[in-house]
Amino acid sequence: MKSFEVNFDGLVGPTHNYGGLSYGNVASQSNSQQGSNPREAARQGLAKMKALADMGFKQGVLAPQERPDVAALRRLGFSGSDAEVIQRAAKEAMPLLVASCSASSMWVANAATVSPSADTADGRVHFTAANLNCKYHRSIEHPTTSRVLGAMFANQQHFAHHAALPAVAQFGDEGAANHTRFCRAYGEPGVEFFVFGRSAFDIRFPAPQKYPARQTLEASQAVARLHGLSDDGVVYAQQNPSVIDQGVFHNDVIAVGNGEVLFYHEDAFLETERVLAELKAKLAKRGGDFKAICVPRAQVSVEDAVRSYLFNSQLLSRDDGSMLLVVPEECRNNERVWAYLSALAGQGSAISEVRVFDLKQSMQNGGGPACLRLRVALNETELAAVNPGVIMTAPLYDTLTQWVDKHYRDRLVESDLADPQLLTECRTALDELTRILQLGSVYPFQLQP
Repeated sequence: MKSFEVNFDGLVGPTHNYGGLSYGNVASQSNSQQGSNPREAARQGLAKMKALADMGFKQGVLAPQERPDVAALRRLGFSGSDAEVIQRAAKEAMPLLVASCSASSMWVANAATVSPSADTADGRVHFTAANLNCKYHRSIEHPTTSRVLGAMFANQQHFAHHAALPAVAQFGDEGAANHTRFCRAYGEPGVEFFVFGRSAFDIRFPAPQKYPARQTLEASQAVARLHGLSDDGVVYAQQNPSVIDQGVFHNDVIAVGNGEVLFYHEDAFLETERVLAELKAKLAKRGGDFKAICVPRAQVSVEDAVRSYLFNSQLLSRDDGSMLLVVPEECRNNERVWAYLSALAGQGSAISEVRVFDLKQSMQNGGGPACLRLRVALNETELAAVNPGVIMTAPLYDTLTQWVDKHYRDRLVESDLADPQLLTECRTALDELTRILQLGSVYPFQLQP
C-alpha cells in the first residue's frame, strides 16, 4: 500500500494583525503595531498550497479560528452583548482584545503532534492538540483546534484524537514545531524526534536565561505515551538554551527533518553527537539510513537563521527520492544564507532543489513555510478516510481565493480590532467556510443553543 506525507496548511484568518504578542519571537516583536493585510496574507498562503499541489505533493487545508474570541473575553470578566464586550475590552484592556483577535492559529505546526499508524501501538494515526500554554493568545486555540481536526479526521477506525495536555507550565506543549519524524518510507515504522527546551522536574537540564523555553521534556514524553510509541522509535533531544535566547523559540526555527534527512544548524542541540548517533542507530533498526546535513555557524550564524527562517522551511520528498527545500523570500534576501543555499544543491546532498515563496505577511508576524503546515503521514486507506472537503484541488483553490476576496479586509491596524463589525465579518466568513470545507459546526458561534 502506498503512503504519503500530506501537508495541511493553515488558512490565514480574517483578523491577521501584527500584535507583537509572542515574546521570544524576534519577527513578531519587531513588527508590532504595523498595519497588516489579511487578504494578501491569505492569498500568499493559498498560493503556496496550490503551487505544491500542482507539483504533485499531497496538500490539505486547515481552517482558521473564530476571532475575536468573545467567549474568552467573557471568561475574563467582560459582559454585555458581543459588541459591548469588544468595546469594553478595547476601552479597559486593549492588550486582552488584541490577544483575543490573534490569527496565530494560521501556524498549524503548533496545532498538534501527529504520529502515523506505522508507529503507534493500535495502528491508528494519533493526534494530540497542543496546549500552547506559554502564550495566552495561543492557549485559547486548542478547543477549536480539536473540533476542526476531529471534523477532518473523523473515522475512528483510522484516527485517534487526544485532548491537550494539562494547561500548566510543567506540560508546556507547542505541537509539531518541536517534533520531527524520520523513516525510510512514510508507511514504514519510523523514529519520532521530540525536541524540548527545558525539563519541568529535573534540574540537571539547563534552561535559557532571556526567553522562555516553551516545550518541556515532560510534555513530549506524555505525548509519546498517549500515542503508544515504543522506546525503540523515540529520541528526545534538548534544544540549545543559548539559541532560544537568540530568538529560536521552536525547534523548527533551527532544524527541519524529512524521510532519512535532518537539516540542522550546528548550534541547534545540546549533546549533538550523542543525539545524532541515537537517531542513526534507532533508524537503522527500522531499515533506514539516517543522514545529517549540518549548516556551520561559520557560514550561517544563528542570527542569520532567525532573520531568514532558513530552517523554518519545508523539506519535501519527490518520487525520485530527491528532496525539495521550500524557503521564504527572506532567505534570498540574506547574502550569507543565499550563498549557502546556492551551493547546497551542487554538493551532492539529498536536497536537490530550493524553491522560494513570498510569504511576507506571515513572516513579518514570525512564521515561515514550516510554521504554516501540519504534516500527516497517511496510507492510501487513511487518506481515503480524510474529509475530502479539506484536500486541495484546483477548484477548491479557486473557491477559497474568491472566498478570501469576498470576506477579508486589505488593511488592519490595532484600532480596527475594536470595531464589532469585524466579529460579524469573521463569523460570516467562517460560516461559509465550514460549508466549503464540509466541516459541519466547529466554531463556538455555531455551537451556541
